[in-house]
Amino acid sequence: MSGQPTANSPFNPGQVGPVGQTLGDAGADSVTTSFWWVRHAPVAHDGRIYGQEDKPCDCSDAAVFAGLARQLPKKAVWVTSNLRRTHETARAIVRAGLPGPDAEAIPDLAEQNFGDWQGMTYEELRHSRGGAFHRFWHAPAHQRVPGGESFVDMMARVSWTILQLIEKHRGRDIIAVAHGGTIRCALGLALGLEPEHCLAFTMENCSLTRIDHIEGPGMGHDWRVITVNRSPK
Repeated sequence: MSGQPTANSPFNPGQVGPVGQTLGDAGADSVTTSFWWVRHAPVAHDGRIYGQEDKPCDCSDAAVFAGLARQLPKKAVWVTSNLRRTHETARAIVRAGLPGPDAEAIPDLAEQNFGDWQGMTYEELRHSRGGAFHRFWHAPAHQRVPGGESFVDMMARVSWTILQLIEKHRGRDIIAVAHGGTIRCALGLALGLEPEHCLAFTMENCSLTRIDHIEGPGMGHDWRVITVNRSPK
């Protein structure tokens, strides 16, 4: 997907130190809640749409999880979605040496529900839609999938959950192991993007995206995007 935001794009305004601390000061009176989003490890999907199907993932690449363990903060709240591929990824990071409490599994952080399309091959879906297929995603953001949900629906539930996590864990680091769609929603909330524009982000397996929510005096936006789709190694 050439030309989409990556860790080296303009959406990477901060310089990240050994444990991810950004250079610069948001102000002594500010409160920063940092979200460290990790997309789950690869899934063997045989070219089929899996959405909210509860598939396992491949956590065999030890170097990937060692890299994540080096980059993520040691004292953090952990959350995942309710799907096993996020739980398996979180456990692999802990095995690689990062201390981690039991993660809270939150269903509203799950991937988009693709309903009747789940189990179809990408080619079958593409053929069924003729020339109306989407370039980057399975459907335009506002299209509700038969038996499932739209990306707009997903953005609403993910955004609400993020705001609840800020209320509950204000001022903490939050490691959130989730899905590509979930992380796109988080970027959309932080940057005030139209839902369709969120679908342009590339989100690789095991990549790291950090987004800070900053409360306190001063002018400007409440959100700061530190890095997007950063390599785990």
